[in-house]
Amino acid sequence: MLSERQLTVFKCIVDEFIKTAEPVGSKTLIEVYDLPYSSATIRNDMAELENLGYLEKPHTSAGRVPSSKGYKFYVDNLMESKLDEESKKALQTIFDERNMEIDDVIKKCCEILSQMTNLTTMVLGPAANTQELKHIKLFPLNERSAVAVFITSSGHTENRIFQFDDIVAIDDIEICASILNDRLSGTLISNVVEKLNDLEPILAANVKHHEALFQAFINAFINFSKGNTPYISGKNNMLYQPEFSDIEKVRKVMNMLENQSIWRQYEQREKHEKNGVNVSIGDNLIEIDDVSVVSSSFRLGKAEEGKLMVVGPKRMAYDKVIGMMEYMTKTIEELFSDEN
Repeated sequence: MLSERQLTVFKCIVDEFIKTAEPVGSKTLIEVYDLPYSSATIRNDMAELENLGYLEKPHTSAGRVPSSKGYKFYVDNLMESKLDEESKKALQTIFDERNMEIDDVIKKCCEILSQMTNLTTMVLGPAANTQELKHIKLFPLNERSAVAVFITSSGHTENRIFQFDDIVAIDDIEICASILNDRLSGTLISNVVEKLNDLEPILAANVKHHEALFQAFINAFINFSKGNTPYISGKNNMLYQPEFSDIEKVRKVMNMLENQSIWRQYEQREKHEKNGVNVSIGDNLIEIDDVSVVSSSFRLGKAEEGKLMVVGPKRMAYDKVIGMMEYMTKTIEELFSDEN
Protein backbone atom coordinates (compact mmCIF):
# COMPACT_ATOMS: atom_id res chain seq x y z
CA MET A 1 0.00 0.00 0.00
CA LEU A 2 1.53 3.29 -1.09
CA SER A 3 1.41 6.30 1.20
CA GLU A 4 -0.24 9.55 0.08
CA ARG A 5 3.20 11.08 -0.37
CA GLN A 6 4.43 8.19 -2.49
CA LEU A 7 1.30 8.39 -4.64
CA THR A 8 1.91 12.11 -5.18
CA VAL A 9 5.57 11.57 -6.05
CA PHE A 10 4.73 8.71 -8.41
CA LYS A 11 1.97 10.63 -10.23
CA CYS A 12 4.27 13.62 -10.72
CA ILE A 13 6.98 11.35 -12.17
CA VAL A 14 4.55 9.78 -14.65
CA ASP A 15 3.08 13.14 -15.68
CA GLU A 16 6.53 14.68 -16.16
CA PHE A 17 7.92 11.73 -18.12
CA ILE A 18 4.89 11.72 -20.42
CA LYS A 19 5.59 15.40 -21.21
CA THR A 20 9.36 15.28 -21.61
CA ALA A 21 10.42 11.67 -22.31
CA GLU A 22 13.35 12.38 -19.95
CA PRO A 23 14.10 10.44 -16.74
CA VAL A 24 12.78 12.35 -13.73
CA GLY A 25 14.87 13.22 -10.66
CA SER A 26 14.04 14.68 -7.26
CA LYS A 27 15.29 18.15 -8.23
CA THR A 28 12.86 18.32 -11.16
CA LEU A 29 9.94 17.25 -8.97
CA ILE A 30 10.67 19.98 -6.43
CA GLU A 31 11.20 22.72 -9.03
CA VAL A 32 8.38 21.86 -11.46
CA TYR A 33 5.71 20.53 -9.10
CA ASP A 34 6.67 22.54 -5.97
CA LEU A 35 6.55 19.44 -3.78
CA PRO A 36 6.90 20.30 -0.07
CA TYR A 37 9.37 17.49 0.62
CA SER A 38 13.15 17.37 0.85
CA SER A 39 15.25 15.86 -1.94
CA ALA A 40 16.31 13.06 0.42
CA THR A 41 12.69 12.16 1.22
CA ILE A 42 11.74 12.13 -2.46
CA ARG A 43 14.77 10.00 -3.37
CA ASN A 44 13.82 7.48 -0.66
CA ASP A 45 10.27 7.30 -2.03
CA MET A 46 11.61 6.85 -5.57
CA ALA A 47 13.85 4.02 -4.38
CA GLU A 48 10.90 2.32 -2.69
CA LEU A 49 8.73 2.75 -5.81
CA GLU A 50 11.52 1.15 -7.82
CA ASN A 51 11.74 -1.77 -5.38
CA LEU A 52 7.98 -2.29 -5.77
CA GLY A 53 8.32 -2.39 -9.57
CA TYR A 54 6.50 0.86 -10.37
CA LEU A 55 9.62 2.72 -11.51
CA GLU A 56 12.76 1.81 -13.44
CA LYS A 57 16.18 3.42 -13.42
CA PRO A 58 17.88 3.83 -16.82
CA HIS A 59 21.57 2.94 -16.79
CA THR A 60 22.65 6.35 -18.07
CA SER A 61 20.61 8.52 -15.68
CA ALA A 62 20.08 9.12 -11.99
CA GLY A 63 16.39 9.78 -12.66
CA ARG A 64 13.54 7.28 -12.86
CA VAL A 65 10.97 6.33 -15.51
CA PRO A 66 7.65 4.46 -15.10
CA SER A 67 7.59 0.70 -15.73
CA SER A 68 4.78 -1.21 -17.46
CA LYS A 69 3.47 -2.12 -14.00
CA GLY A 70 3.68 1.54 -13.03
CA TYR A 71 1.70 2.72 -16.06
CA LYS A 72 -1.03 0.16 -15.37
CA PHE A 73 -1.23 1.33 -11.76
CA TYR A 74 -1.37 4.94 -12.95
CA VAL A 75 -4.22 4.25 -15.41
CA ASP A 76 -6.20 2.27 -12.83
CA ASN A 77 -5.77 4.45 -9.78
CA LEU A 78 -4.44 7.92 -10.47
CA MET A 79 -5.53 8.95 -13.95
CA GLU A 80 -8.84 10.62 -14.81
CA SER A 81 -9.88 10.76 -18.45
CA LYS A 82 -10.42 14.31 -19.67
CA LEU A 83 -11.70 16.07 -22.74
CA ASP A 84 -11.29 19.84 -22.88
CA GLU A 85 -13.84 21.99 -24.68
CA GLU A 86 -11.47 22.85 -27.53
CA SER A 87 -10.88 19.17 -28.31
CA LYS A 88 -14.59 18.38 -27.97
CA LYS A 89 -15.50 21.09 -30.47
CA ALA A 90 -12.89 19.81 -32.93
CA LEU A 91 -14.29 16.29 -32.67
CA GLN A 92 -17.88 17.49 -32.94
CA THR A 93 -17.22 18.99 -36.39
CA ILE A 94 -16.93 15.42 -37.72
CA PHE A 95 -20.40 14.50 -36.53
CA ASP A 96 -22.02 17.73 -37.72
CA GLU A 97 -21.64 16.63 -41.34
CA ARG A 98 -24.90 14.70 -41.56
CA ASN A 99 -24.49 13.71 -45.20
CA MET A 100 -21.43 11.54 -44.50
CA GLU A 101 -21.69 7.74 -44.58
CA ILE A 102 -20.75 5.79 -41.46
CA ASP A 103 -17.52 4.46 -43.02
CA ASP A 104 -16.44 8.01 -43.90
CA VAL A 105 -17.25 9.30 -40.40
CA ILE A 106 -15.24 6.53 -38.74
CA LYS A 107 -12.25 7.12 -41.01
CA LYS A 108 -12.45 10.84 -40.31
CA CYS A 109 -12.51 10.10 -36.56
CA CYS A 110 -9.40 7.99 -37.04
CA GLU A 111 -7.61 10.80 -38.91
CA ILE A 112 -8.46 13.61 -36.51
CA LEU A 113 -7.59 11.43 -33.51
CA SER A 114 -4.10 10.81 -34.92
CA GLN A 115 -3.66 14.54 -35.57
CA MET A 116 -4.75 15.56 -32.07
CA THR A 117 -2.66 12.93 -30.25
CA ASN A 118 0.35 12.81 -32.62
CA LEU A 119 0.04 9.04 -32.42
CA THR A 120 -1.00 6.27 -34.81
CA THR A 121 -4.68 5.35 -34.97
CA MET A 122 -6.57 2.57 -36.71
CA VAL A 123 -10.08 1.28 -37.17
CA LEU A 124 -10.73 -2.44 -37.23
CA GLY A 125 -14.02 -3.62 -38.72
CA PRO A 126 -15.88 -6.83 -37.90
CA ALA A 127 -14.14 -10.10 -38.73
CA ALA A 128 -15.62 -11.97 -41.69
CA ASN A 129 -16.15 -15.17 -39.74
CA THR A 130 -18.78 -13.43 -37.59
CA GLN A 131 -20.94 -12.40 -40.56
CA GLU A 132 -23.31 -14.20 -42.90
CA LEU A 133 -23.93 -13.38 -46.53
CA LYS A 134 -27.41 -11.94 -46.90
CA HIS A 135 -27.63 -10.76 -50.49
CA ILE A 136 -25.59 -10.20 -53.67
CA LYS A 137 -26.31 -7.48 -56.21
CA LEU A 138 -24.59 -7.33 -59.61
CA PHE A 139 -24.59 -4.21 -61.78
CA PRO A 140 -23.10 -4.40 -65.31
CA LEU A 141 -20.81 -1.48 -66.16
CA ASN A 142 -20.13 -2.58 -69.73
CA GLU A 143 -19.63 -5.85 -71.63
CA ARG A 144 -16.39 -6.62 -69.80
CA SER A 145 -16.96 -5.34 -66.26
CA ALA A 146 -19.52 -5.29 -63.45
CA VAL A 147 -19.88 -4.08 -59.87
CA ALA A 148 -20.78 -6.67 -57.23
CA VAL A 149 -22.27 -5.55 -53.90
CA PHE A 150 -22.17 -8.05 -51.03
CA ILE A 151 -24.53 -7.36 -48.12
CA THR A 152 -24.02 -9.19 -44.83
CA SER A 153 -26.46 -10.10 -42.06
CA SER A 154 -25.17 -7.17 -39.99
CA GLY A 155 -25.86 -4.67 -42.77
CA HIS A 156 -22.21 -4.33 -43.72
CA THR A 157 -21.56 -3.91 -47.46
CA GLU A 158 -18.53 -4.71 -49.59
CA ASN A 159 -18.13 -3.56 -53.19
CA ARG A 160 -15.99 -5.29 -55.81
CA ILE A 161 -15.42 -4.40 -59.46
CA PHE A 162 -15.17 -7.45 -61.73
CA GLN A 163 -13.09 -7.22 -64.91
CA PHE A 164 -13.66 -9.96 -67.50
CA ASP A 165 -11.35 -11.10 -70.32
CA ASP A 166 -14.36 -12.10 -72.44
CA ILE A 167 -17.67 -10.40 -73.13
CA VAL A 168 -20.28 -11.37 -70.51
CA ALA A 169 -23.97 -10.92 -71.30
CA ILE A 170 -26.26 -9.07 -68.93
CA ASP A 171 -28.57 -12.10 -68.84
CA ASP A 172 -25.68 -14.28 -67.63
CA ILE A 173 -24.92 -11.80 -64.85
CA GLU A 174 -28.56 -11.73 -63.71
CA ILE A 175 -28.89 -15.55 -63.76
CA CYS A 176 -25.62 -15.94 -61.85
CA ALA A 177 -26.71 -13.48 -59.15
CA SER A 178 -30.07 -15.24 -58.79
CA ILE A 179 -28.46 -18.68 -58.35
CA LEU A 180 -25.94 -17.42 -55.81
CA ASN A 181 -28.59 -15.60 -53.76
CA ASP A 182 -30.77 -18.73 -53.67
CA ARG A 183 -27.94 -21.05 -52.64
CA LEU A 184 -25.60 -18.84 -50.53
CA SER A 185 -27.88 -16.60 -48.49
CA GLY A 186 -27.31 -17.26 -44.78
CA THR A 187 -23.82 -18.75 -45.31
CA LEU A 188 -20.93 -17.56 -43.16
CA ILE A 189 -18.56 -15.45 -45.26
CA SER A 190 -15.70 -17.75 -44.25
CA ASN A 191 -17.61 -20.73 -45.74
CA VAL A 192 -18.76 -19.14 -49.00
CA VAL A 193 -15.75 -20.19 -51.10
CA GLU A 194 -16.28 -23.87 -50.20
CA LYS A 195 -20.00 -23.71 -51.06
CA LEU A 196 -19.28 -21.75 -54.23
CA ASN A 197 -17.07 -24.56 -55.51
CA ASP A 198 -19.98 -26.95 -55.04
CA LEU A 199 -22.16 -24.64 -57.14
CA GLU A 200 -19.88 -24.57 -60.19
CA PRO A 201 -21.72 -27.41 -62.01
CA ILE A 202 -25.04 -25.57 -61.52
CA LEU A 203 -23.55 -22.34 -62.88
CA ALA A 204 -22.03 -24.22 -65.82
CA ALA A 205 -25.46 -25.66 -66.72
CA ASN A 206 -27.27 -22.31 -66.58
CA VAL A 207 -24.76 -19.58 -67.44
CA LYS A 208 -23.17 -19.44 -70.90
CA HIS A 209 -19.85 -17.83 -69.88
CA HIS A 210 -19.85 -19.03 -66.32
CA GLU A 211 -16.06 -19.40 -66.01
CA ALA A 212 -15.36 -15.66 -65.90
CA LEU A 213 -18.09 -14.97 -63.37
CA PHE A 214 -17.20 -17.98 -61.23
CA GLN A 215 -13.53 -17.01 -60.98
CA ALA A 216 -14.40 -13.38 -60.20
CA PHE A 217 -16.61 -14.46 -57.29
CA ILE A 218 -14.01 -16.93 -55.98
CA ASN A 219 -11.35 -14.20 -55.89
CA ALA A 220 -13.73 -11.69 -54.30
CA PHE A 221 -14.78 -14.00 -51.48
CA ILE A 222 -11.23 -15.16 -50.78
CA ASN A 223 -10.32 -11.52 -50.12
CA PHE A 224 -13.55 -10.90 -48.20
CA SER A 225 -13.05 -13.90 -45.93
CA LYS A 226 -9.64 -12.61 -44.85
CA GLY A 227 -11.46 -9.82 -43.03
CA ASN A 228 -11.42 -6.09 -43.44
CA THR A 229 -8.02 -4.47 -43.67
CA PRO A 230 -7.53 -2.03 -40.78
CA TYR A 231 -7.68 1.62 -41.79
CA ILE A 232 -4.55 3.31 -40.42
CA SER A 233 -3.90 7.02 -39.96
CA GLY A 234 -0.76 8.75 -38.72
CA LYS A 235 1.58 5.79 -39.20
CA ASN A 236 4.57 8.12 -39.55
CA ASN A 237 3.80 9.72 -36.18
CA MET A 238 5.63 6.78 -34.61
CA LEU A 239 8.83 7.94 -36.29
CA TYR A 240 8.82 11.15 -34.25
CA GLN A 241 8.59 9.45 -30.87
CA PRO A 242 11.99 9.39 -29.10
CA GLU A 243 11.38 5.79 -28.02
CA PHE A 244 11.54 4.67 -31.65
CA SER A 245 14.56 6.64 -32.88
CA ASP A 246 16.56 3.43 -33.39
CA ILE A 247 16.27 2.25 -37.00
CA GLU A 248 15.79 -1.40 -36.04
CA LYS A 249 12.99 -0.47 -33.67
CA VAL A 250 11.36 1.64 -36.39
CA ARG A 251 11.40 -1.35 -38.73
CA LYS A 252 9.73 -3.55 -36.11
CA VAL A 253 7.09 -0.92 -35.40
CA MET A 254 6.23 -0.47 -39.09
CA ASN A 255 5.99 -4.26 -39.57
CA MET A 256 3.76 -4.48 -36.50
CA LEU A 257 1.34 -1.85 -37.82
CA GLU A 258 1.02 -3.63 -41.16
CA ASN A 259 0.52 -7.11 -39.67
CA GLN A 260 -3.25 -7.62 -39.75
CA SER A 261 -3.08 -10.96 -37.93
CA ILE A 262 -1.64 -9.24 -34.83
CA TRP A 263 -4.62 -6.93 -34.60
CA ARG A 264 -7.14 -9.74 -35.17
CA GLN A 265 -5.49 -11.72 -32.34
CA TYR A 266 -5.36 -8.62 -30.18
CA GLU A 267 -9.08 -8.08 -30.75
CA GLN A 268 -9.89 -11.51 -29.27
CA ARG A 269 -7.78 -11.16 -26.14
CA GLU A 270 -8.82 -9.94 -22.74
CA LYS A 271 -7.13 -6.64 -22.06
CA HIS A 272 -6.58 -4.13 -19.25
CA GLU A 273 -9.90 -2.24 -19.06
CA LYS A 274 -10.60 1.31 -17.88
CA ASN A 275 -14.10 2.84 -18.13
CA GLY A 276 -15.12 0.93 -21.26
CA VAL A 277 -11.78 1.55 -22.94
CA ASN A 278 -9.19 -1.22 -23.17
CA VAL A 279 -5.62 -0.30 -22.28
CA SER A 280 -2.87 -2.75 -23.19
CA ILE A 281 0.59 -1.74 -21.96
CA GLY A 282 3.71 -3.59 -23.11
CA ASP A 283 1.63 -6.48 -24.55
CA ASN A 284 3.74 -9.56 -25.41
CA LEU A 285 1.54 -10.21 -28.44
CA ILE A 286 2.93 -7.08 -30.08
CA GLU A 287 6.52 -8.19 -29.34
CA ILE A 288 7.72 -4.62 -28.84
CA ASP A 289 7.96 -3.83 -25.14
CA ASP A 290 7.64 -0.06 -25.39
CA VAL A 291 4.24 0.02 -27.13
CA SER A 292 0.79 0.62 -25.70
CA VAL A 293 -2.57 0.15 -27.40
CA VAL A 294 -5.71 1.95 -26.27
CA SER A 295 -8.90 0.64 -27.88
CA SER A 296 -12.62 1.18 -27.65
CA SER A 297 -15.40 -0.80 -29.34
CA PHE A 298 -18.51 0.65 -30.95
CA ARG A 299 -21.61 -1.28 -31.95
CA LEU A 300 -23.58 -0.32 -35.04
CA GLY A 301 -26.08 -3.15 -34.98
CA LYS A 302 -26.86 -6.41 -33.24
CA ALA A 303 -23.91 -8.19 -34.86
CA GLU A 304 -21.61 -5.56 -36.32
CA GLU A 305 -18.93 -4.16 -34.07
CA GLY A 306 -15.94 -2.01 -34.90
CA LYS A 307 -12.90 -1.07 -32.88
CA LEU A 308 -11.08 2.26 -32.72
CA MET A 309 -7.46 2.00 -31.58
CA VAL A 310 -4.60 4.34 -30.71
CA VAL A 311 -1.09 2.89 -30.90
CA GLY A 312 1.93 4.66 -29.42
CA PRO A 313 4.72 4.49 -26.86
CA LYS A 314 3.94 3.53 -23.27
CA ARG A 315 4.67 7.19 -22.55
CA MET A 316 1.38 8.45 -23.99
CA ALA A 317 -1.08 10.92 -22.47
CA TYR A 318 -3.61 8.28 -21.41
CA ASP A 319 -6.02 10.79 -19.86
CA LYS A 320 -6.34 12.76 -23.11
CA VAL A 321 -6.42 9.69 -25.39
CA ILE A 322 -9.03 7.85 -23.32
CA GLY A 323 -11.18 10.97 -22.97
CA MET A 324 -11.32 11.47 -26.73
CA MET A 325 -11.99 7.80 -27.47
CA GLU A 326 -14.83 7.61 -24.94
CA TYR A 327 -16.47 10.62 -26.58
CA MET A 328 -15.97 9.42 -30.15
CA THR A 329 -17.23 5.86 -29.72
CA LYS A 330 -20.23 6.99 -27.66
CA THR A 331 -21.20 9.56 -30.31
CA ILE A 332 -20.75 7.07 -33.17
CA GLU A 333 -23.14 4.64 -31.47
CA GLU A 334 -25.68 7.37 -30.69
CA LEU A 335 -25.74 8.57 -34.30
CA PHE A 336 -25.47 5.34 -36.26
CA SER A 337 -26.65 2.39 -34.17
CA ASP A 338 -29.72 0.79 -35.76
CA GLU A 339 -31.21 0.47 -32.28
CA ASN A 340 -31.53 4.27 -31.94
